[in-house]
Amino acid sequence: MLWVGSLGGMEQGLVERAGLKIELIPATGVRGKNPLAIVGSIWSLGRGYRRSQEIIRQFQPDLLFITGGYVCVPVTLAARQARIPVVIYLPDIEPGLAIKFLARFADKVAITTAETARFFKPGLTVVTGYPVRMELLSAAADEANKDAARRQLGLTNEWPVLLVFGGSRGARSINRAVTDELEAYLKVCQVIHISGELDAGWVQARRAELPPELQARYQVSAYLHEEMITALLVADLVVSRAGASILGEYPLLGLPSILAPYPYAGTHQALNAAYLARQQAAVVINDADLNRDLKGAVIGLITDEKKLQTMRQACKNLAKPDAAGRLARELLEVGLHGRN
Repeated sequence: MLWVGSLGGMEQGLVERAGLKIELIPATGVRGKNPLAIVGSIWSLGRGYRRSQEIIRQFQPDLLFITGGYVCVPVTLAARQARIPVVIYLPDIEPGLAIKFLARFADKVAITTAETARFFKPGLTVVTGYPVRMELLSAAADEANKDAARRQLGLTNEWPVLLVFGGSRGARSINRAVTDELEAYLKVCQVIHISGELDAGWVQARRAELPPELQARYQVSAYLHEEMITALLVADLVVSRAGASILGEYPLLGLPSILAPYPYAGTHQALNAAYLARQQAAVVINDADLNRDLKGAVIGLITDEKKLQTMRQACKNLAKPDAAGRLARELLEVGLHGRN
């Protein structure tokens, strides 16, 4: 297995941390840029295409598996030139520009929900669900893990747990909305706040202003790696962005959520959030309305166990715990067919 990523992308450290080999290529997007930047991006894509050809000649893959982003464009074009079959997995509800373009070269497109099939030609898609980490599957299967996870994080069973995070880089609007009303939250729950590296300093300073009894109920981290599974396990309610992982991890855990889609991600996050909201598994708040609406939504839900339980069940009804296996079978089928 070989992972191909973009030069300067944040995935390099994560892939290497997982023990996988990685090759890096130049590739950037061209949407919403000035003409000079567009020329530079096209030049970068051309360099990425030539590098992708080299990688494919050296690695001799039987199958290319892509999940979106502009780095996939040169790799896919090089793979198709070499007559290598291509499988796309689209985690979001709606495909982005890169996937819409690359779908014409795909042998199969795996999707998270049946709603996404309308974006592709008939017969091309298969619903697999969103694959989640094996560690999360194992932890979710044993209800006793939740109590152990609370003890591991130094939390008690006396108060419900609110998990707040904005993705790998954090989300300042979420961080501000929570810290501005921090004492109100800590009167009714314990809070695990993953701030992101950029805001970690001032969020930690805000915690230091609290009296000791409230500090004990407020845990702040810049980023969590393996411990993220523990944080998800103990949460009774989560406040987050609406990246594609919410379509797999939250249903698996039956985790009610308040979602604030990132407003500069096209429509992807908004559609992901709307999907869970339609299923009564989440509440959606626009990013611009967080300061006004978040406190009331959080306190209204986390103090209403009956409502939380209804949302938990609605969320669990969407779970596809065998998604990774389904996706693996599709990869094997297309890969083997392409070799015959």
